[in-house]
Amino acid sequence: ADIFIDATGTAGPMPNCITHGTGCAMCVLRCPTFGGRVSVAEKAGVKELAGRKGDQIGAVSGSCKLLKESLSPEITSALEAKGVAVIPIPEAQRVKGKLAMKACQQYSGSAFEENIILLNTGHAKLMSPFYPLDALREIPGFKNARYEDPYAGGRGNSIRYIGMSPRNDALQVEGIDNLYCGGEKAGLLVGHTEAICTGTLAGYNAVRHVTGEKALVLPASLAVGDAITYVRTRMGEEGGLGLKYTFSGSVYFDRMKELGLYSTDVMEIGKKVAAAGLTGVFAEKSKPRPAGN
Repeated sequence: ADIFIDATGTAGPMPNCITHGTGCAMCVLRCPTFGGRVSVAEKAGVKELAGRKGDQIGAVSGSCKLLKESLSPEITSALEAKGVAVIPIPEAQRVKGKLAMKACQQYSGSAFEENIILLNTGHAKLMSPFYPLDALREIPGFKNARYEDPYAGGRGNSIRYIGMSPRNDALQVEGIDNLYCGGEKAGLLVGHTEAICTGTLAGYNAVRHVTGEKALVLPASLAVGDAITYVRTRMGEEGGLGLKYTFSGSVYFDRMKELGLYSTDVMEIGKKVAAAGLTGVFAEKSKPRPAGN
């Protein structure tokens, strides 16, 4: 039988951004041109989940991109030399309240409200869900600032975490035998690393499903395994759909430290993987299902 992996994400489409945000922000998804995100799970009849915090359904994407060439030479030079630039915002010009809506809760501290924080990602990544363009251009160095993504970053941003799939810890979507999920479809996991980890496991288990082998569930002794189980569990509890979980900060980072799962020591991590019997697991070749089965 065919096997599918739903990695369609949870951002948009336009009706969600209009209903739960400030309208289409003209983000990189380009829904008006290419059409909105289509969920494989929803098409298969799965009742999906939506994040909720107070009256906010979903969450606002947590950053924008400014055209680096539209910034002052001083800011551009700092970005290219250090990879980051921090520009204090005069108190009278601070835009308050927007950080509570962010998907990336680890970047919602007071420093992100009191400063313009930029990262050099090719463009200048503004660590704020949006910033009114007229107010931004009053800050020294931003007189000619221009949004690159979303184009309407002066008003709002895309809405995410609407359309997550209920799934087990092997990342198999509940109720659909031949469908797995990764990234934001797998729950309130924020970040590239989290998407890579869940996508890799979903793909691995999809192949094992085809070959008739038992799906791999990563143990709680490893951060990825614990995160997958913990997020699924918390999403079923009161208040759990109002949180976001990531290896880089906020509530799950605190949990990692409490459980001794956080480490930057590659040798130590390797020993934990070995103790779980999983060294090189993704390099192993699957065993083909016998003909006729």
